[in-house]
Amino acid sequence: MKDPIVAEVRRHRLEHTKRFNSDLRSICEDLRRFEATLGDRVVKSRPNRLTEKGKSKSQPPHRDDG
Repeated sequence: MKDPIVAEVRRHRLEHTKRFNSDLRSICEDLRRFEATLGDRVVKSRPNRLTEKGKSKSQPPHRDDG
């Protein structure tokens, strides 16, 4: 069973790729320019820290410097 949403995303991605002749640098630059127009609509999260065993933690430990 094909997912119509996945098919649509892939179609748009292929069109975007063709517009830049499959040049990854140009594609990324275009996406960064577009992202810059979104302002605060883009969620930016902090990277997860790794534990000693190599697993990521969801939140870094709280540090009280006060």
